[in-house]
Amino acid sequence: MIKRIFLILAILGLGACDQVGQKLGLEDPAKKEAKTEQEAKAVGSACRQSGRAIEDCYAIYSWLPKAGIYTGWREMDEYMRENKLETIAPQLPPPEGPGSKKKKKTQETASESETKAETKAEAKAEAKAEPEPKAEKH
Repeated sequence: MIKRIFLILAILGLGACDQVGQKLGLEDPAKKEAKTEQEAKAVGSACRQSGRAIEDCYAIYSWLPKAGIYTGWREMDEYMRENKLETIAPQLPPPEGPGSKKKKKTQETASESETKAETKAEAKAEAKAEPEPKAEKH
């Protein structure tokens, strides 16, 4: 009887591994690789359609695999040549890669501290330049 209960609990526990993994944010490495490969192909084709050089795409989207970017870029190039399509100029600047937000925040805080220091220095310079008027005696 105890063996059956243990067996049923083990089967239920193993069946819920995928659900638990999804709740914890864990991904299957094969699925993640396939997903990033498809994203890289899409990015590569979009780069080609917008007229960006393949080297620029590699630099902008450094977190994506280069082979996928190249495949997408090459496929879009063939398609555009066959159908005699012109490039479309991008309307937005390229996105920042993962981790660059942290760098941007540190740059912003550095520039804010520089402006604060400059305003303090200007205030001190003004205070030294303009002596306070002395009160007249009557």
